[in-house]
Amino acid sequence: MKNSLLMLLALAGGTMAYGQAKPAVYVVKADLIKAHVQPTMYGIFFEDINMAADGGVYAELVKNRSFEFGASLMGWTEHSKNGGKGNVKVIDRSTERPENPHYITIDVNAGTYGLNNEGFRGMGIKQGETYSFSVLARQHNESKIKLIAELVDAKGTVIGSGEISPDDANWKRYNVKFKATATVQKASLNIWAKNEGLIDLDMISLFPEHTWKNRPGGLRADLVQKLYDLHPGFLRFPGGCIVEGRDLTNRYQWKKSIGDIDHRENIINRWNTEFKHRLTTDYYQTFGLGFMEYFMTAEDIGAEPLPILNCGMACQFNTGQLAPMDQLDPYIQDALDLIEFANGGPDTKWGKLRADLGHPKTFNLKLMGVGNEQWGEQYIERWKVFEKAIKSKYPYMKLISSVGPDPDGSKFDFLNATFRGFHADILDEHYYRAPKWFLDNVKRYDNYDRKGPKIFAGEYAAQSVAIASPDNKNNWQCAMSEAAFMTGLERNADVVNMASYAPLFAHVEGWQWTPDLIWFDNLKSFATPNYYVQQLYSVNKGTDVVPVTLNNQTVTGQNGAFSSAVLDAKTHELVIKIINTTKTAQSANFVVKGTKGLKATGILTTLQSNNLDAVNSLSGDIVSPKKQSITIANNSIKLNLKPYSFNVIRVKLN
Repeated sequence: MKNSLLMLLALAGGTMAYGQAKPAVYVVKADLIKAHVQPTMYGIFFEDINMAADGGVYAELVKNRSFEFGASLMGWTEHSKNGGKGNVKVIDRSTERPENPHYITIDVNAGTYGLNNEGFRGMGIKQGETYSFSVLARQHNESKIKLIAELVDAKGTVIGSGEISPDDANWKRYNVKFKATATVQKASLNIWAKNEGLIDLDMISLFPEHTWKNRPGGLRADLVQKLYDLHPGFLRFPGGCIVEGRDLTNRYQWKKSIGDIDHRENIINRWNTEFKHRLTTDYYQTFGLGFMEYFMTAEDIGAEPLPILNCGMACQFNTGQLAPMDQLDPYIQDALDLIEFANGGPDTKWGKLRADLGHPKTFNLKLMGVGNEQWGEQYIERWKVFEKAIKSKYPYMKLISSVGPDPDGSKFDFLNATFRGFHADILDEHYYRAPKWFLDNVKRYDNYDRKGPKIFAGEYAAQSVAIASPDNKNNWQCAMSEAAFMTGLERNADVVNMASYAPLFAHVEGWQWTPDLIWFDNLKSFATPNYYVQQLYSVNKGTDVVPVTLNNQTVTGQNGAFSSAVLDAKTHELVIKIINTTKTAQSANFVVKGTKGLKATGILTTLQSNNLDAVNSLSGDIVSPKKQSITIANNSIKLNLKPYSFNVIRVKLN
């Protein structure tokens, strides 16, 4: 695939062999506004895949903290020291607490006995960081067991510890804080019980003190910072296929993801055993990152919240289970109650709950997805019931509707035609395809009906090898093809209102799907070339599209170049994006018409590599944006476009 693409690009760029002496002349008509760019144009798609939530952005370090995974002691190992003897029993209380049916009893017969937790591929511990340990505990009659929380490295060396003395026969939460004395990539946590007797434990937890906005029990700061730095227009959550679930029992139910964390019902993650090449049998959802946290994160990073809800259908790639039409009411009520939770006042049931959870201000929810990646007649009949119920009560809501998992074919054609007949609000198109597809489809939206539904490019990523291949890479070739394709999204901003790369996060040791936008380990993270493409579009999205042409034609691959332009009415600037997909440098002259003039200098930001296989890593960025000042004269911007480069020109208007 790569060789054929390189040949195509070389042929496309061949006319520039003589072009260094005679630059291509691009004309920008700054007074001819073609479309308005929506604030939501470039956003974020979050899904709990690749250990994105537990073990990722959710900063909890203890795996299986409430003993609710498939094997109740998964992640835990019994051990002793100083001749200690005892045992650990898992107690079932499903009748009393169905949402949290298990806890453990440690029975110490002699000395010191306890458990070790391995964390999510280990625990990333930083020297000097304060860690907060907490546990729900109750002493048995006449027991006076003390608990010691102890961080250790791979050799068993203690790098931080704290002690608590539970003093109640009823459940009570206990906390202790301590500092780590070393930085360790893969530490683990010992829980020691001293003195003879029995003690019950549940919700054993360890968090760094410095989370995003320093919220107790919060999110990993470096990962949320990368989301903030994207300046996203929206945050779609809680994902794609996990919304549906492998079966309806394990679908995502937002009401079970809010409130006290020990009342949030754990379920298996839908990606647990999806790929035989990446079995992840310890992958569960604790919902410590739940809907309240999603809404607050969207607010924190300045993004519109975009929740996606199950429409009574399990994932059609798996069981395809359907809730009967006469049993849809709970699903529909969940949607209506979510809108009330987000937007309702304190005089409403769900608005009061939001306020009671610490957020009296509404979230101003305006967008909602009905189903994830559904298709077929069964989706249409369920969608119609949802649409009627939601619009009747909340006519201002804009609904996102699926047009299936592919950008073409019979499923897409049926849904596309049907929803256009319904005058649906927004259609969610997905495309995971080869880099060449993205170049070939840069004009995809040029002829879409301007009066029809708006488009949400909800999931897309160039695949360097094949769809869902474990060998896909976040290389520069893929990122550059996405940059070229996005000129088509931007040029057609009157049709395309939203777009998001997917998936978002991936743990370097816990991933199921590639490629992904941001990669991380237990301590560090890095941005891919694809991330920087998304970022450059988002921070330079402007407010109004203006035409940029070559020989009176939109720039959609002539000489291997792709281009779009916008005005930023807020800063009074012109922003030009141009991608040179050829292996040779190109001379370009941008002649700007329809303006009183340009400032004498501007800023050029370039994302470039001569190596199409270049990737970033935890060791450092090979492909990252570089800024420089450029000189402008007589409303003309002359540049030498480097080979394989994405260039953003930003210049003030007089």
